[in-house]
Amino acid sequence: MMTNLIRELRDLIPIRPLRFAEALRVAEIQAAKMLLLCGVEEAPVRETIITELPKLQVERIYPLGASGFSQWAKGRWLIALNNGEPPTRQRFSLAHEFKHVLDHPFIKVLYPPEYGLSESQRREQACDHFAACLLMPRPWLKRAWGNGAQDVDRLAVLFDVSKSAMDRRLQQIGLTERRTTRHGAAA
Repeated sequence: MMTNLIRELRDLIPIRPLRFAEALRVAEIQAAKMLLLCGVEEAPVRETIITELPKLQVERIYPLGASGFSQWAKGRWLIALNNGEPPTRQRFSLAHEFKHVLDHPFIKVLYPPEYGLSESQRREQACDHFAACLLMPRPWLKRAWGNGAQDVDRLAVLFDVSKSAMDRRLQQIGLTERRTTRHGAAA
């Protein structure tokens, strides 16, 4: 099953330019399908659903000038993570980089510039969204919230993510409102 996981997730991608909302929806569908195929039903999501895939190697490197990167080399995917960053950040970076792996064959087509965002910015947003959906699935987060876990710190620990990632995800799915500064800018 794991040998076909990447192919099955790639099969969910329409091979054409994606609108912004459509790209985010595809990322969320892929994340949900990955959890289903890997039999993961509760938080925290294990890194092994990515790290144990065949033809994929994960290396933690310090220092690394970025949070992570992915590349195809010598017949396998390499995902490098910045070992100097907190473990929760590395988990998010791992999921983010895995989305780059999924998108790789179609990268020139999927994310045309839109709404003033470049191809690169759109690609990075889709990867961030995939990571958030994989590590903090909407239904699980809503269930935890409904069961009384309505504190960002508590939820971050439960899902093994950073507080800032949890805060953004809660805002994204509408469980909390976007905070603003005294000057009206989003925090």
